[in-house]
Amino acid sequence: MSSSNAAANEVSPGRWVSAGHCYVVATPIGNLADISDRASAVLRGVDVIACEDTRHARVLLGHLGLRKELVALHEHNERGASEAIRRRLEAGESVALISDAGTPAISDPGEVLVRVLAEAGLPVVPVPGASAVIAALSASGLPGRPFWFEGFLPAQDKARRERLIRLADVEATLAFYEAPHRIVKSLSACADALGGERPAVVARELTKRFEEIVHGSLAELARRLAAGEIAARGEFVVLVGPGEAGSDGDAVEADALIGLLVDEGVAPKTIARVVSRTTSRSRNAVYAEVLARREQR
Repeated sequence: MSSSNAAANEVSPGRWVSAGHCYVVATPIGNLADISDRASAVLRGVDVIACEDTRHARVLLGHLGLRKELVALHEHNERGASEAIRRRLEAGESVALISDAGTPAISDPGEVLVRVLAEAGLPVVPVPGASAVIAALSASGLPGRPFWFEGFLPAQDKARRERLIRLADVEATLAFYEAPHRIVKSLSACADALGGERPAVVARELTKRFEEIVHGSLAELARRLAAGEIAARGEFVVLVGPGEAGSDGDAVEADALIGLLVDEGVAPKTIARVVSRTTSRSRNAVYAEVLARREQR
């Protein structure tokens, strides 16, 4: 294609960028070729780009051949930076919001900014593109309707376990993000709390050179990660298929059995073991229910 034809086919920034607007721009999660024409045009046309990390942003802008004013907006300064961006928009400037990778405000900074702008009546325009959780789900073979996006689990062991127990009976595919230094512990905790037999997928380094999508039971994937058969490197998406949904009768039976054993003064761990073996309830979910009932007495 000649240079004149290439120029004619470029998306004009003026078509997509308006004064006083904030554009929430999804960027590639690994492969820079995934940037859309519209996203490129918006980044080219705005007055300033708010980004999670200026170093990451410069890599993307270098790929696009752009030099732009960058302002940092991250979890430690989001409130103050959001107010500064609001003032710039009210003065007639245009701003693009990007995160280090993927869609801003989804387990990334941006939620506070969008809320501040919405409260001020300023226009916020989504420019959609890559999302790690959607990419992983589309290639997982697990049910995508419904799915529950949890994002990052708590880093502390106790808080992580308590959160997973609350999610154990959610009848949907569960989706988590995890960092490499926590993935082994997190997957082991998932197997313990959700049930090691549940189907799962571990996706790491999506769209990058060492992309890997591994299927198996939760217990199997936890074992393979612990053994180093799956490298604990890169950013992870963990998907856990829904457990076997019990019937209404099964739920009534479990509730009745828990109540009876609690009344008899049976130890919580024993109740959890017995009820989990005779109904579809997971052991950890039963244990949490027993503790809650005892606290209500």
